[in-house]
Amino acid sequence: MNLNLQRPMAFIDLETTGINVSSDRIVEISILKIMEDGQRHVKTRRVNPGIPIPAETSAIHGIYDDDVKDEPTFQQIAKSLYIFIDGCDLGGFNSNRFDIPLLEEEFLRADIHFDSRERMCVDVQNIFHKMEQRTLVAAYKFYCDKDLEGAHSAEVDITATYEVLEAQIARYEELQGDVQFLHDFSKRNNALDGMNRIYEDDDGKACFNFGKHKGKAVLDVFAKDPSYYAWMMKGDFALSTKRVLSEIWEQFKS
Repeated sequence: MNLNLQRPMAFIDLETTGINVSSDRIVEISILKIMEDGQRHVKTRRVNPGIPIPAETSAIHGIYDDDVKDEPTFQQIAKSLYIFIDGCDLGGFNSNRFDIPLLEEEFLRADIHFDSRERMCVDVQNIFHKMEQRTLVAAYKFYCDKDLEGAHSAEVDITATYEVLEAQIARYEELQGDVQFLHDFSKRNNALDGMNRIYEDDDGKACFNFGKHKGKAVLDVFAKDPSYYAWMMKGDFALSTKRVLSEIWEQFKS
């Protein structure tokens, strides 16, 4: 095994009702947990999202309302999922931008403390884009010399993702199997929330990464425009973004 693990790593792939982290829901989750000795454990569950699955989304992943109507909700399986990945670092394909933030939202809605900032997160897509600029299907062909049969099935996709990462580490001398290195290499920037709305600059200051205050320190914005905090907390922002914002607000008030 090329991957050097200090603790287990959970590769996660989600099939969902859409691509909006704040409002869409999981319809299928597959987790491939790799132990320090290379043993693999897979957990795959379909989930009743509690909202209709748009037809155009079902056409992509092949999961329809009737397929999940008798499945448990995420809240019903949240505790067992959390126990399964407890103590694990995280990985996936486009996972830093989508899978991990959306999973975090689901856990927060289920009142389970899940903070991705407490774990190393390795995004295989970001590594791939930095190295070769391709998609998952192309990555699987390029690195593993295999055709990806059954793409958009969560378990097929996440197993392929793990195999691609193993091949990437083997191919590139500059890539280390150490998870800390891969975490640093695959992250987009020093994002403080899953949606990259707030980031840490080179001076260690939390700054906004969108809107009229983009690039400005959050504490400076609060000092000049404290109503901005209330606007964001009432707005359609991800719960992980609001959590970080609340932490900075408490710092501002102290």
